Amino acid sequence: MTPQEMQSALEAIIYAADEPATIEQLAGALGAEKVEVRAALDLLVAAYQTDHRGIEIRKVAGGWKLYTKPQHHDVVRKFIKSLRPPVRLTMPALETLAVVAYKQPVTAPEINEIRGVNCGGVLKTLLEKRLITTAGRKAVIGRPILYRTSKDFLMRFGLSDLEELPSLKEFEQLAQAALGADEGIAPIEPGELQGEGGGSNGSAAMAAEGESAADAQAFSEPKSAAAAAGATVGGASSAGYDGAEAEAEEPAKNTRGD
Repeated sequence: MTPQEMQSALEAIIYAADEPATIEQLAGALGAEKVEVRAALDLLVAAYQTDHRGIEIRKVAGGWKLYTKPQHHDVVRKFIKSLRPPVRLTMPALETLAVVAYKQPVTAPEINEIRGVNCGGVLKTLLEKRLITTAGRKAVIGRPILYRTSKDFLMRFGLSDLEELPSLKEFEQLAQAALGADEGIAPIEPGELQGEGGGSNGSAAMAAEGESAADAQAFSEPKSAAAAAGATVGGASSAGYDGAEAEAEEPAKNTRGD
């Protein structure tokens, strides 16, 4: 297989793949060495960087996937909105997602303590939207379930891995870009105010009141609950988000129908 043929084959595989294709998967499909495949992939990625191309091949979630370029996100977002309703998260859900992202793996009681309210309903919402997933149980009394962000979280926010998470100061801008600015912020649903089990305040009514207060000040004050999660992952923070959004599962993906 010539280098040009390998690049063409890589392009076809990445285009057809629903999930980011890893080097191992690509090498296995082509029956070639990983070093050889990586060299061809680098050339293919460079070829997509020219200004006349509307899409690019980006490393995300440990693999490679086609995305529209940042300068076209506005028009792609407009097109996607015309096809189906955008994915929307409430502000309490965004705050809880921030806590999970920066403190993972983390238990529900730990999240409740950080946010000061019962987050059972919000966690259920995030699980249903596949933004978080379970990560076993913590070896303490009661063995509470641990939560972490999912592969879909990385794909939706255009991140290669957790090291690319921005500082919490930038998380609001990242979330709004991923959800389509304020239009992506959904009103609080009743189910999100009803935790499963007692929160840190021990009362569903107080939890609801706490959620309303959190919604009013979310991300806007330095003392917000999400900020209490800390600004680093594994002791190292990483800034920088190129504006890739995921308003409708993967709107920044190639233009073949997503």
